[in-house]
Amino acid sequence: MLAIRLIAEPDRLDVLVLPVRPADSTAEGDTSAEPVSTAVTGPDGTADEAAALASAARLTGRAGEIHTQLRPGRTPGRLLLLGVGDGGEAAWRTAGAALARSASAETHITIALPAEVTRAAVRGLTEGLLLAPYRFRLTETGDRPSLTDVDLLLDDPTGYEDIVATARTTAAMTHLARDLTNTPSSVKTPQWFADQVASAAADLPDLRLRVRGPAELATEGFGGILAVGGGSASGPRLVELDWHPANARTHVVLIGKGITFDTGGISIKPVASMKLMRKDMAGAAAVVAATLGAAALRLPVRITTLAPLAENMVSGSAFRPGDVIRHYGGTTSETTNSDAEGRLVLADALAYAVQQLKPDLLLDLATLTGANSVALGKRTAALYSENDELAAGVLAAAEAAGESAWRMPLHTDYVEYLGSEIADLYSAPTQGAGSVLAALYLREFTGDLRDRWLHLDMSAPSWADGDQAEVSRGATGWGVRSLLRWLADVN
Repeated sequence: MLAIRLIAEPDRLDVLVLPVRPADSTAEGDTSAEPVSTAVTGPDGTADEAAALASAARLTGRAGEIHTQLRPGRTPGRLLLLGVGDGGEAAWRTAGAALARSASAETHITIALPAEVTRAAVRGLTEGLLLAPYRFRLTETGDRPSLTDVDLLLDDPTGYEDIVATARTTAAMTHLARDLTNTPSSVKTPQWFADQVASAAADLPDLRLRVRGPAELATEGFGGILAVGGGSASGPRLVELDWHPANARTHVVLIGKGITFDTGGISIKPVASMKLMRKDMAGAAAVVAATLGAAALRLPVRITTLAPLAENMVSGSAFRPGDVIRHYGGTTSETTNSDAEGRLVLADALAYAVQQLKPDLLLDLATLTGANSVALGKRTAALYSENDELAAGVLAAAEAAGESAWRMPLHTDYVEYLGSEIADLYSAPTQGAGSVLAALYLREFTGDLRDRWLHLDMSAPSWADGDQAEVSRGATGWGVRSLLRWLADVN
């Protein structure tokens, strides 16, 4: 990860980055850019040169726009004009991401920040710089960015140290979630995932970890997790990670779907749909990483995270369409589609959280349905909750973090589709509205926490086909940034 220094005087000016923004103008169609006054004055002539270049290069100042000017024999040797748009946090995040990619062949850059730069803007810039260069590789071959050091030039560096540290922790935890999700399933068994959590938690004080194996799951009645994991040679696990600071007033339970690979089971997927199913544990990765981040930041909120982990495989011991599954607490589900397995493991975790942990708030994240992307496209999660305040808080946190979610309805007319003739619930109705029906099914396990529960179907934004702003292709770590923003304010 990039080394980022906060400095008041530059001591190395190989490459100087100066911000530009859209110029104020009333002329119709005028899209020119102008330099932003910086806190620390650069070398003689650079400000005037930047103004001339912005006009000559016909820059617009939009966030992420970059123009490079070579200056042979002078200091700095290269001048980069960086568009920062409206100067808000999101614009600076986009600008930081574009800069990290554009300047990847450099080893060191200095960014002169505006005189009145906000803490939010510095956070956005730092997150963009740290998140965009991410790449997951299992080998050391291939091109890697040369950029290792970035200096942020400010008049009062000490006033921003804590917000940069927060941004660094957020980026590190997002990287962790991306790593976990990108790891091939030939390595990523339920036990391997649990071991990664144990290793990461060992470096942080005041975290408690419990991992249940198949025998304990059977003894305690986690029928959904056992059913889904029963077809695999790698048995299921339930990770329970608890962060309990002394000053916490609110207890939040986070639950993440952790299917380490999904063949669809007996209802087997086509090859094209199965190829990327290593990502089917992205919800578990997000909630675990967010909890580790909260502990690292010492957030004053109690968090218990549950990650039900299973590999949904095809074998003689796999559960069948039409089986009736008894979940934790005794509720039964009839399933006619073994590819609707995520809701079965989540049902166990939700029931356990309600009956044993009794939190104040209950949230789950899951790569649950393909219907998520049909309804909302590739970058937006579907949010479900009956609690307006809770929904608004999570949506605001997601927007601030640069992640996208949209609140969806929980239509009461659809509840009748969950009725089964032989069990309490029918887990996979086929009448349509797949994401909504999955949420309604999960709601049945929230008990007296129904009005304090929130579900995020984040199958679509958990994976990116290409680079866009701070998102890199592959696993995105979606949810980590939103959760950390929300958890920082929930107490």
